[in-house]
Amino acid sequence: MARYRDSLPQLGGETFLTDGGLETTLIFHEGLELPEFAAFVLLETEEGRRQLRGYLEPYLRIAREKGLGFVLDTPTWRANPDWGAKLGYDAAGLRRINMAAVRELIALRETWETPGAPLVVSGAIGPRGDGYKAGRSGIEEAERYHAPQIAAFAEADADMVGAFTLTGTDEAAGIARAAAAQGMPCSISFTVETDGRLVDGTSLRDAIATVDAETGASPAYYLINCAHPTHFELALEPGEPWMERIRGIRANASAKSHAELDESDSLDIGDPEDLARRYRALRDRLPRLRLLGGCCGTDHRHVRAICEAWLPA
Repeated sequence: MARYRDSLPQLGGETFLTDGGLETTLIFHEGLELPEFAAFVLLETEEGRRQLRGYLEPYLRIAREKGLGFVLDTPTWRANPDWGAKLGYDAAGLRRINMAAVRELIALRETWETPGAPLVVSGAIGPRGDGYKAGRSGIEEAERYHAPQIAAFAEADADMVGAFTLTGTDEAAGIARAAAAQGMPCSISFTVETDGRLVDGTSLRDAIATVDAETGASPAYYLINCAHPTHFELALEPGEPWMERIRGIRANASAKSHAELDESDSLDIGDPEDLARRYRALRDRLPRLRLLGGCCGTDHRHVRAICEAWLPA
């Protein structure tokens, strides 16, 4: 039975951590090859599962040291039909691997969870297409497309669903509807360009308002991920009600644009201390911000710096 599905602890007032850039860490720091940028293939071997655990454990140590809860996301950002087909996975194979990902994290939770510091297991969903390009699916099509992955997470007893690097409101609304149909709480995370808008020009304000309107405000909360704070901090409007829907930030380490990052063959880890200061400055703009983590280029050093800047001395 899912432990926190009926009452997500990160919806309270406490700070929660999550991890950083899984794929960029494994590729650039660990020297692994991830076909199609897919980390879920590591679940197929004991060595791969060991590498995934080894990636998460430094973050879990920080959370334990600080007495904070943690959101554990499955390595399944690419485990959907379009990307899975490129890697030889049919529907049955994807169901199996998505369920295995949840069960791996449930086992990890049994080792690391402590009283007062819950570990929430979240099934991670990525966009059907490229995370840096506008999606083409309508709401109903997106709901049908993502439903099997969400059903696998639900059956394996994940606490929630987290959709990341979304570039359009239709796909976001479809995922939220599919999650609600399965009785799964979900979070929706948009990525933005250097002007603070989605790739199709939609503002964050309008994106959140649109998804809430299309879904009866079913997402538990929203995040921003895969963008540097300099890209979106000016798009935030202090005092506006929609700002209260944003509870998490998973920023990139680099201030480069998506196009620049796509063309780079090296990892830009930015300045962890500067990134941490920018997170701290976001407290005044985002009154409900509680979930802190990173995205491309970040690792446990960035999350530690963010955590130490955020918490009282």
